[in-house]
Amino acid sequence: MKLFKWITGLMFIAAFVYFNFFVYKGEILFKLINVNLFSALFVLFRVIVGPSAADRIVAVDILGVLIVGMLALIGLHYKQGFFMDIALIWALLSFVASLAFSKILEGRQLDD
Repeated sequence: MKLFKWITGLMFIAAFVYFNFFVYKGEILFKLINVNLFSALFVLFRVIVGPSAADRIVAVDILGVLIVGMLALIGLHYKQGFFMDIALIWALLSFVASLAFSKILEGRQLDD
């Protein structure tokens, strides 16, 4: 059963890569946005179904990195610099939130 899930997942990823990079005739920026959103689907799955709390915390941290990347790509598309400011603030808040979640998971108080 586990092998079937792996093969199904690989076929799904291969189909996405084929259609996104070889069939879709858009700009490379839109193709990168598609890859970012596709990755976010997998990360959201790990946040919801994660086997442990630590896996969920790591997935939320990765989701923050994907949001920063998406803001950078949107900033490139619209040629606006304030998206990078938002991305920097989001990265800092994501880092602090990951530290807080890990301390709570460890069983310590936030002021320790």
